[in-house]
Amino acid sequence: MTTTLDSAVTRWGIGLLSLALTGWVAYTALTRPAALNPLPTVFYVLLWVGLVAASVLLGPVWRLISPVRAVCRFLPAAARSYPERIGYWPAAVGLFAFVWLELASPDPGSVAAIGNWLLIYLVLTLTGAVFCGPRWLESADPFEVYSTVASKLSPLRRHDGRMVLGNPFDHLPSLPVRPGLVAVLAVLLGSTAFDSFSAMPQWRNFVDAHSGSPLGASLIRTAGLLVFATTVAVTFWAATRATGGVDRRLRRELPGLMGHSLVPIVVGYVFAHYLSYLVERGQQAVILLFGLHDVQVSYFLSAHPTLLATLKVGFVLAGHVAGVIAAHDRALRLLPKRHQLTGQLATMLVMVGYTFTGLYLLFGG
Repeated sequence: MTTTLDSAVTRWGIGLLSLALTGWVAYTALTRPAALNPLPTVFYVLLWVGLVAASVLLGPVWRLISPVRAVCRFLPAAARSYPERIGYWPAAVGLFAFVWLELASPDPGSVAAIGNWLLIYLVLTLTGAVFCGPRWLESADPFEVYSTVASKLSPLRRHDGRMVLGNPFDHLPSLPVRPGLVAVLAVLLGSTAFDSFSAMPQWRNFVDAHSGSPLGASLIRTAGLLVFATTVAVTFWAATRATGGVDRRLRRELPGLMGHSLVPIVVGYVFAHYLSYLVERGQQAVILLFGLHDVQVSYFLSAHPTLLATLKVGFVLAGHVAGVIAAHDRALRLLPKRHQLTGQLATMLVMVGYTFTGLYLLFGG
């Protein structure tokens, strides 16, 4: 498997297929009427949610299928190194820009708005790759960082350069710790929670009563999205630092070192919130993209609400349990022995809070 995946033929072949698919999506987006245009569902369903599922199953797939990486294979080597001090911050900004477009912009379903977003993404990502090379894509490309984060729960991973099957708990701590990691995870978890919250009638009535215009509504939703992402970041940052027996340097580094424990919670909540969306709207995306209008969409999950609710609760609880185990394991390695119990309490309480809040928002919305 390793030899096949790493061969130049495989990588070039996948890269060319990726470029061809990107070109087809662009062509259909420009030529199809709004009712038959596949771009919104491809963008919000296959790319945003499907990327998580693919990365959990197969590993960091965006490195293989990214059209930007495919284009970069034709470019000369970069002359500059990536500025390590900025870490994941460009990716955090890019991820926030995505969720803002989906959850807070005046017209998230607009083909023109999505097209403009993608054009800006391609220009910025290609420019960064030209100057800083693949390292820019590893840390600054929002989709590659998103895929890398989710892939830490995959049973497939590399060990000594070879692809192996292994325990995801052994793989999870390998998430690279760089500046901006907590911000990335806070945007992912906070935005998914806000998506649930924004479906509540009370929030919708509040926005309608206080906005007065589409721009006003967008500003209110933007503020709400910022509050959710900031709340996740601040509570996790404070909880992981709330321990004794560590020096100033370690205390400063603890949020990043514990960041991997948020990954199962993020992925579990993404699956819980978007499961039927991925399965059912994903079928619609494929049908629209390839013109398979005679194919019927299966609404199996929507037709079995008890099963769907059970799966949602299961994903949230599984993510919580995995996150707590990951945090506990890392705390035992980092904290002094006499603080290993008390030093975890704040983090455990915050994670429990995330879980109960997530369940409330999931079913309340």
